[in-house]
This record gives sequence, C-alpha cells and structure tokens, in this order.
Amino acid sequence: MTTFDDLLEEAGEFGRCQKRIIAMMCLLPLLLGSAYASIVFQGFTPDHWCRDSVVVEMRQACNWSLAESRRLTVPLVNSSGALKQSSCEQYKVNWNSTELTCDTQELDLSELPVTTCKDGWEYDYEGRKSFVTEFDLVCSEGWFVDMFQSIFNVGFLLGSFAFGFIADRFGRKLCFLVSTLLNAIAGFGIAVAPNYITILVFRAIVGFSAKGGFMSTYVLFTEIVGVKYRRTVGVTFEMLFSVGVLIPLLSYFITDWRWLQVVMTAPYILFLCYYWFIPESPRWLISQKKFAKALEITEAIAKENKRKLKNSEALTEDEEETSPPVSVLDLIRTPNIRKHTFILMFNWFISSLVYQGLIMWVGITGGNVYIDFLISGLVEFPAAFLILLTIDRVGRRIPLAASNIIAGASCLIAAAIPDSMFWFKTMVTCIGRLGITMAIQLVMFVNTELYPTYIRNLALSVCSTMCNVGGITAPFLLYRLAEIWLELPILIFGVIAVLAGGLVFLLPETKGVPLPETIDEIEFHNREKEDVVENQQMRKLLRSDLTNRKEPTTV
Repeated sequence: MTTFDDLLEEAGEFGRCQKRIIAMMCLLPLLLGSAYASIVFQGFTPDHWCRDSVVVEMRQACNWSLAESRRLTVPLVNSSGALKQSSCEQYKVNWNSTELTCDTQELDLSELPVTTCKDGWEYDYEGRKSFVTEFDLVCSEGWFVDMFQSIFNVGFLLGSFAFGFIADRFGRKLCFLVSTLLNAIAGFGIAVAPNYITILVFRAIVGFSAKGGFMSTYVLFTEIVGVKYRRTVGVTFEMLFSVGVLIPLLSYFITDWRWLQVVMTAPYILFLCYYWFIPESPRWLISQKKFAKALEITEAIAKENKRKLKNSEALTEDEEETSPPVSVLDLIRTPNIRKHTFILMFNWFISSLVYQGLIMWVGITGGNVYIDFLISGLVEFPAAFLILLTIDRVGRRIPLAASNIIAGASCLIAAAIPDSMFWFKTMVTCIGRLGITMAIQLVMFVNTELYPTYIRNLALSVCSTMCNVGGITAPFLLYRLAEIWLELPILIFGVIAVLAGGLVFLLPETKGVPLPETIDEIEFHNREKEDVVENQQMRKLLRSDLTNRKEPTTV
C-alpha cells in the first residue's frame, strides 16, 4: 500500500516544483508583515496644537512662523516634570477686546483661562499625511488610533478559527484565493474610505483574511515538502515576515497614507492569477478520499522535479489508531498539562504584547522614525539563525527563557537611559527587539512539543489565541501609558517579559525527547524521573553500606 510520503520521496521532497511554489508565495508573509507594522507611518501623530482661526489669519498676513503663532494660542503645561506647550488646550481669549497686530508678539496671555480646542488642530506635518491628521484623531479622539491596530488583531483572532475551518473543509488553495480576494477588496477599501469608522471595518477584514491566507499557505508548504525540510520552510516564512515589517519604510517616498495603502495592497491582484500555478495539497485531497486527483498532482510535481514515480498504484490513507475524543478541557484537566497550558498562554500573550509594543514605540520616541524603524527591523533577521544555532545544541527551554529575559532586561535598561544618550538607548531597545522576536518564534516550537498527538493542534490553536489578545491590548497599553510618561510602557514590557522568561523554567526540556502520544506520558514523566533518581541514590547507599561492612574483616 503506497502512502503520500512514499510517493513524495520518489517525486522529490524539495525539488524545483516546491521551490517555485515557495518563491511565488514569498510575497504573502511580506505583505502580512507590512500590514502589521503600517500603523507606525499610516497612524503617525505629528506635533499638534489647537487651531485659532484669528491667529492663523494673522500668521499669514504678518508672515509669522508656526512657533510664533503657537505661543499666542496654547498655554504651557507640566509634562513629566518639564514645561511644554499644550497639545489639547488653548487660551480662552476674545480677540474682539484684545488687540492683535503684527507687532504684538510680546503679548502675555498666561493669566487667561484655558479651554479645550474649539476650532480643530494644526499639525507640524514634516511632509507626511496620516489618517490621524486627516480625521483629527488626537487628544480625546486619540484612542481611535489604538483601535486601528487592535481591530486588526481582532480580525486575526476570528480569521484563525474561520479560515482554519475553511482550509480543512474546502482545501488550502481555495482558502488562499478567498483570503486574497478579501485582502484586495478591504485593502483598497481602506485607501478610499470616506471616514474613520469605515477604515476600521476594512482594517478588521484585512486582519481576518490576512491571517487566513498566511495559515493556509504555511500549511500548504509543510504538506508538499519532506519532513526534514519543514523546519527550514517555517523559519524562512518567519524571516520573510520580518522583511515585510520594513515595507512601510516606503512612506519615506510615499508621504500620503492612502497611496501607501494602495502600494501595499496592489500585489494581491497578482495573487488571484495563482489559481493556474499553485496546486492543491495532495495530503488534503487524500484526507478527503480524492486519491485520483492527489496522484495526478503528485505526478505533476515529479515531472517538474524531473523525477518519475515508480509506484503509481492507488494512494491510501495511513493506517492510524482512532484518536480519543478531543476537548478543550483536556488542556486543563490534569496537573502537568494544565501547567503547560497556562505558562504557554502567558508567553504567547507577552511575546505578542511586547513585540508589537516595541514596533509601535519607535513611532512615538521623537527620533528619526525612518532610521530608528529600519535599525530595529533589521535586528530581527539574526533571530532565525540564532534559533537554528541553539535549539538542537542547548535545547528549547533555555533559549526561550533567555530570549524573554534579555528582551525584558533591555526594556528595563532602556527606560533608565536618558534621552541625551539616544544612540545607546536605541541599541539597547534593538537588543530587546531581537530577544522578543526569538521568543515569539520559539514559543511555537515549544508549544507543539509539549502536548500529546491527539490534542497537539488544539493546544496550539488555543494557546496562540493569546497572541491575538496581546496584539489587541498593545496599542492601548502603549499609547495611553506613554501620555503619562514616555518610558512607562517599556518599563512594564520589561517586567512582564522577565516574568514570562522565568516561568519557562517550569516547563520540561523537549530536546531529544520523543513527541508524547498520550497524556499519561506527560503526567507520569516527572514521576518516572524522580523514581530513577531515587533508585540511583539507593544504589549508592547500598554500595556504601557494603563497603563499610567489608572494612572490619580486612583488619
């Protein structure tokens, strides 16, 4: 009886066909990464202050600078121990009774009462237009900016479940095409949206469909390559996501946020043509008992790889034992499994929270956002190589714990570095970005190795949902706390990341350990180890006792 693994070995486990498919699909993680990080530039909040139409007219007539007119509009407020001009208040002044001429720059308004902005805001654009400046999403409306990223992660969360069902029910290829169509429609919808509520709706659809397309493509890749190539494919996919994080840097040349959205969406039109170039997964076809179609696709793969199938007999499903019924309660029913579940869910949450938080933090630090974003993005690339270098040498637990602790320590140190040491502060936060990138990639490896086979996929799905919860929380935590103190968000990131790293040491090491098949293997594994240690200690005591008994007879 011939299985697909048998035929794949003959057709080529990683030949020209698989490489072509991966090359064609490599744009997908790039676009997901760009959508993930685009808030830094599309949602950029420039320096802003209340608009006073009278002062604006005088500025134009008298050729005042922005700084000169701003002094006559907004009061000074205490922010983090220093006086700065307010962004959300203005002097309550009646210009009909207060004379204002081109020569009244020394006019003192500090004794006047203040009020909230009544006539909109003015912005120091720095040559860029964002949806923040277009829809005045500042001050009391600032939380709407947080929603741009949070609603994206809500879409991620819903897409994980919906497209997981679609991919298993209707196939990986159809799932990819549906997600591509939705991405194209919603992406262009954002670019032409007339109001911000419409933008949020389309942004949620982008998150919903982007996650589905990413998941179905990843599964397709792993199902058409041999077992020994799956890790390489997975790490490559994650590296391409890191490359995509840098795509929003196009905003240096494309200063309008709407046109930037068009550029990031346009490649999805190309993906719709992939219907004729990307095959369905033969493994999925076999699971649906479509053996003839699966064999046809496998033969096409072999032909493109310049190989020939020796066994072209009908494919059959692998003979497997019937798995026990699966329930979410299996993840918390027994002590060790319950411990694994809570620790991994916490790590998924913290990894996503800190990762997204550090990406968005670049946009509010006040430095050169383009240079800072480029540097912090580039440090993600060594993460994949460090993972491959360590997990087969020192195991999974120590690298995962260390990456979290390094990320947390870097955040704590960065919070204590004064702004005058800007480059040193940037370097430290980049180390934190590298650490949390490793953590968010490693937690998936650990998650898949700590659960028995029949609940492994369920455990990964349930635990990884906390990644989306972290993403939903990150914008609110970052932007709202930064208004209190700019360093407060990364200070909190540092504490919780160190805590997450410490909890990892409570998990067992999985390097060189066969994947568990039953819950009993996990629950009794630690007890068996204790028994082995106890037996070794007993043997030592017996040998010592025998030696002591023999000594008197030799005198």
